[in-house]
Amino acid sequence: MTLITSIAGIRGTIGGNPGDALTPSDIVKYTAAYAQWVKDRDQSPNVVIGRDGRVSGPMVRNLVAGTLRAMGVNVIDLGLSTTPTVEMAVTWENAGGGIIITASHNPRQWNALKLLNNLGEFLSEQDGQDVLHIAETNQYKFVSVNHLGHYQTRNDAIQQHIDAVLNLSLVTKQAIQKRDLKIVVDCVNSTGGIAVPALLRSLGVENIVELSCTPNGNFPHNPEPLPENLTTLANEVDKKNADLGIAVDPDVDRLAFVCDDGSMFGEEYTLVSVADYVLSHEQGSTVSHLSSTSALQDITEQHGCSYFPSAVGEVNVVAKMKEKEAITGGEGNGGVIYPALHYGRDALVGIALFLSHLALYNKPSSVLRNKYPDYQMVKNKVELSPDIDLDALLTRLQQKYQNKPAITEDGLKLYFDNDWVHLRKSNTEPVIRIYAESTSETTADNLMRKLMEDLKSLSKGEEAEAD
Repeated sequence: MTLITSIAGIRGTIGGNPGDALTPSDIVKYTAAYAQWVKDRDQSPNVVIGRDGRVSGPMVRNLVAGTLRAMGVNVIDLGLSTTPTVEMAVTWENAGGGIIITASHNPRQWNALKLLNNLGEFLSEQDGQDVLHIAETNQYKFVSVNHLGHYQTRNDAIQQHIDAVLNLSLVTKQAIQKRDLKIVVDCVNSTGGIAVPALLRSLGVENIVELSCTPNGNFPHNPEPLPENLTTLANEVDKKNADLGIAVDPDVDRLAFVCDDGSMFGEEYTLVSVADYVLSHEQGSTVSHLSSTSALQDITEQHGCSYFPSAVGEVNVVAKMKEKEAITGGEGNGGVIYPALHYGRDALVGIALFLSHLALYNKPSSVLRNKYPDYQMVKNKVELSPDIDLDALLTRLQQKYQNKPAITEDGLKLYFDNDWVHLRKSNTEPVIRIYAESTSETTADNLMRKLMEDLKSLSKGEEAEAD
């Protein structure tokens, strides 16, 4: 059983003992703490909630809604929804915040509370720490029966989200409709099954092959949209002679494509292709986190614009985008952020912009993919003893490669000519995550393995010094 509390929210496996998993008592505790945090900033708050299709969703939703009402908070329940829809609804409703009940790409036994501020954005590090402090010190108070919060439901939020996407100037419904695309969609039996086909039909796509689009939470495969989990989608695209395959994760903030020939477009290239389209119509900067592909920087600079890296994490990407007034950005895991709509990863706006790009490009999706630099990325992690000082270890590693350009904003990113390695601490376990990228997968793998050996060697030295 697992319970992970962090500034990003509260997530864990369902069942088990309080404090060791996402149990009902833990859900009540952290929801109450969040409600207190909201009330401290808004004397008559509303909070928007929504959930993905997980089987535990109704149970968790009932606990969350009841707890918010017991804290005197009014609940606006979107029901089955998506993460970006809830984010946008917070601003539509002028709410004090929002809670998304989803464990994103985690397997079915997981669920989570993703916490939003009054801008519909994830909490800052300080705000997240404040919520956790309220929870751990029990500094929340339930209201009397005369002051219980109200409860209401909305069933039109996804359509309002779709309408907002269609109203964007760069979304070209007429061009998409003219292409007469055949598209296969895999929504892992979560809320993408409601939102994605509806979006496609609104964009004029009539030939849709739906895979796992019933939002019952019975994921047919690992729900993270990685190549190894998209083989059924790829086979169906090839079998049906489709123009494109679309995959989203359970809460519809990550997006991956399969090309017409059954090959992977690559989740790192979701953002690259969307940025290419946006920059072809408007000048401005772009942002992605330090573990994302260099292809975004390449494409941005080809358009004569500036690229900026950020620390890993959506809240950090958004902060950097605001600082640099970026017109698009996101994460290499298929997370597209388009500020003209809102500051949050959003697969629906990613789909609409990508299809507009593909329609106007007027060539197969596999040809569009070949338009971009072909970088290869490998990922791994090194498990370390919990008593190892990870910051000191990375400092020693930087000293070892002091002649190499480095970024230390989030862990350590080292550049080896056009190749790079990014090493950063996990927020949830005593490991260092390692990402390496090169134009050659072999080179990237060799570079990653070399740095892993360096880490192990340096960590043994630190353990010896401690003894």
